[in-house]
Amino acid sequence: MGAGQTAMADTEGLSARLSRQLCLAGGSMELGHLGRSLGLNARQLERLVEVEEGRSLVLRPQGEDMKAAVYRSALRLCTQTNPKCAGECGQLHLCRFYLLGNCSRQKCKFYHSIHIPHNLSVLQKYNLESMSIEELRQLLLQNDPNLLPDICSHYNRGDGPHGSCTFKNKCNKLHICQHFLQGDCKFGQKCKRCHNLSDEENLKKLTKWGLDARLVPGLLDTYINAHTLQTGCDAPPQNVVKSPEKKATPGSSKAETPKNTEEICLYFIRNSCSFKEKCVREHFHLPYRWQLCTNGTWRDLDNMEMIEKSYCDPNSRTMVINLDFDTMTFQSKKVKRLSTPSSVSKPPHFIFTTDWIWYWKDEQSKWIEYGTESDGHASSTLCSSDLENVYQSDETADVKFKAGKHEYLLSFTDMEQRNLHYGTKRRVCRRPVFVSAEDVKKKRSRTSDATKEDKSMPPHWNKGQTPDVGYKLVLLSQSSEEYGKIETMFRRTLRTIRIHSIERIQNLALWEVYQWQKEQMKKSKGGKDPDERQLFHGTADKLIDAICQQNFDWRICGVHGTAYGKGSYFARDSSYSHNYCKGSGSLTHTMFVARVLVGEFTRGRSAYLRPPPKSVLEPTSFYDSCVDSESNPSIFVIFEKHQIYPEYLIKYSEL
Repeated sequence: MGAGQTAMADTEGLSARLSRQLCLAGGSMELGHLGRSLGLNARQLERLVEVEEGRSLVLRPQGEDMKAAVYRSALRLCTQTNPKCAGECGQLHLCRFYLLGNCSRQKCKFYHSIHIPHNLSVLQKYNLESMSIEELRQLLLQNDPNLLPDICSHYNRGDGPHGSCTFKNKCNKLHICQHFLQGDCKFGQKCKRCHNLSDEENLKKLTKWGLDARLVPGLLDTYINAHTLQTGCDAPPQNVVKSPEKKATPGSSKAETPKNTEEICLYFIRNSCSFKEKCVREHFHLPYRWQLCTNGTWRDLDNMEMIEKSYCDPNSRTMVINLDFDTMTFQSKKVKRLSTPSSVSKPPHFIFTTDWIWYWKDEQSKWIEYGTESDGHASSTLCSSDLENVYQSDETADVKFKAGKHEYLLSFTDMEQRNLHYGTKRRVCRRPVFVSAEDVKKKRSRTSDATKEDKSMPPHWNKGQTPDVGYKLVLLSQSSEEYGKIETMFRRTLRTIRIHSIERIQNLALWEVYQWQKEQMKKSKGGKDPDERQLFHGTADKLIDAICQQNFDWRICGVHGTAYGKGSYFARDSSYSHNYCKGSGSLTHTMFVARVLVGEFTRGRSAYLRPPPKSVLEPTSFYDSCVDSESNPSIFVIFEKHQIYPEYLIKYSEL
C-alpha cells in the first residue's frame, strides 16, 4: 500500500472512529475530551476539526472558553409508508418504531435490521457500516427532523398552564420550554414553562410517539444537538482590539465581522441596504471578503484584492505567503472567504453576483476550464454554468458527463472527476471570476441606457412614477376598478373597518425579479403557469419601507409562528394578517397585499427550512411552498423571496 493509500485509509478509519465516539457519547462532546478519547494531540485535533467542520462536525460554545463538537450526517430514514420502496431512495429501510425502541407490532411489515443488503449498502456509502443500532439511533434522532416530536409553539406563547394552546391536554405536541430544549433558557428554574421531558404529560406523548421511556433521560441533549445542527451554530465573535498592520503577509486586522453570515449583501454594494444594521447579510464594499480567525474572532486580512486575484486563477504563480487555499488556513489559523450569491441563483440583471468557473487538473498539473478545449483535451459536454447550476441545487451530487469518447463522473463531495472506463481520477476546483475594486466602482457608477419603456413594466402602472432605483407608492382612486377589487378581497373577512387608502407599490427591480422567477417556474413545469395568488401579510410599521425596497425577508420581518416552516407567512384572509399589524402608536394599521407564486405546495412542518422533496425517488425536486392544509389552504409559507412581489399597501382603522 502506497503512502497516499495509507493516508486515505487512516483518514477513513479516523472518520469512522469519530462518528462512533460522538454517537456513543450522546451525539456531542467537548473538543478536548473528544481529542483525548481519539488519542489525538492538539495539532492533530485542530487538523481534524479543520477538515470535518461543516461536513461531519458542527461546533457550538460550551462554557466560557470551550467548544463542543456535534455530529452531523445526511443519513435519513426512508419516508415512504409503503415498505416496498424500489430501493433507489438512498435512505435506510427501517421501522421507525423499531429505531425509537418501541415497536409493538406482532408482525411488522417494516424492516427491523440494519444488516439487510440495502441498509448495509447505504451505511457503507456514509462509512457507517460498523455502527450499532444504538449508535445509529443517536445519529438519526439529532439529524433527521422527522424523528423527534414537535414542540408546541402556542404553548410557548401566552399565559396560563398551556400558554395560548387551545388544545391544552389534548395537544399532540410537547408542552415544554422551547429555549430549554435549545439550551438557552435564561430563566432557569424560575421559568414558567415546563423544563421536564419526563413529566407525566410529556412522557405520555413521547411514548405515544413511539419512543422507549429509557431513552427519555438523554433526550434533552439530543434536542440541543438537533437545534445546533439546524441553525449551524458556531462560537460567537468576541470583541477584540485591532492589531497593527503587517505589510509582508496577509495577517493583520482592519475590521471585524459582527455577524455569523457567509453572504455579502448585494443591495449594500449597489447603493444602500434599507435593512441597515438589521440586515442578516454581510455589509462590505466588495463582492468578496477574506478573513482570518484569531482567538475566536473573524478579522479582515490585508491585501485583500491581491489575495482574491491569486485565488481566482488556479494556474497563477503568484503565491500569498503561508496562505493555503486548499485547506483555507494561514499559519495553521482558519481563513474564510465571504461572497455575494452565485450568479446562477439570481436573475440575469443582478449586478455584483459572483460568477464561478469550474476547472479540472490535467496530467501536466494545468487547470483547464470545463467546456473548453486545451492541448489536445476534448471539450466536456458540461460548462461552468451547467456545473454551477447543479452545485447550487445539491452540493453533494455526482454529475456524469462526456469529453470526446470518454465518460466521467464528477463528485462535488470529493471535488474530483473519475474516468468511468479507466478509473483515472483528476482533481477539480471551483474559483470565482476576479473583480477588482476599480471594477466595482465602475459598475456602481454606470447607469443603464435602457429606458423604462424597454422594461417589463405592467401596463396599469404609472410610468411617470416608476423610479429606476427603489420604489414609489401610487395612491389608487376609490372609483377605480383596481381599488374596488382589492377592497372587496380585504373586506371579505374584515367588515367592520374603515379603509383610509390603498397604494400600489411600484418597484421595477423587484417586479423584474418576480417575473423572472415566474418564468423559471413555468419552464420547470413544462410551460404551465405556476399557481399565483394575492395574499395578505401584516407586519410592524417600522419594516414597511424596507419591505417595499427589498422585499420580504422572514429573518428580519419576523414570522407569524413557525408551525409550517421557517419562512414568510401569507394569509388568504385579511382577518388573520390583521393580528400581526403592529402600529407605531396610532390607531391606523397597515397591511400588505402581496402577489405570491405559491406553485405546488404541501403541508408544512415546523422544522422545515425549505419545502420538502416531492418524492424520495427525486430528492432534488422540491415543492414550491408549504401550507396549513393541502385541501383548503389558508396559510402559505414562502421560503424564496423571489416568489413574492409586495403589490399594495392598505391603511385602515377599526370602527
